[in-house]
Amino acid sequence: MVIEYSGIVIRSVLTDKWEKFYDGKGIDGKGIGYYMFHMDDFDVVDATTHGNAARFINHSCEPNCFSRVIHVEGQKHIVIFALRRILHGEELTYDYEFPIEDASNKLPCNCGAKRCRRFLN
Repeated sequence: MVIEYSGIVIRSVLTDKWEKFYDGKGIDGKGIGYYMFHMDDFDVVDATTHGNAARFINHSCEPNCFSRVIHVEGQKHIVIFALRRILHGEELTYDYEFPIEDASNKLPCNCGAKRCRRFLN
């Protein structure tokens, strides 16, 4: 285990409303972006304003970590685990595993991996 992805748990149907709220507060306009991690079809961890350092872990098509939703005493938690030994000073990365989208909604990937898929989704 490397770190737990923490933040506020919200219902997934509310993510659009929260993003509009953040836009109104100028949060995305500052280049910060949103930090929302889908635990499942129902719940999302929003780390935009109340998260920890896990929200800054970047995507890679050849990551050194992976994420899992685990259950502890009936509560869901997102945990980042190492895939291998991580060297001192090495950037932590994991595959965001975004759902596949059509060509008009593709998000470009800039991870720089040798086997980069070119898109996050």
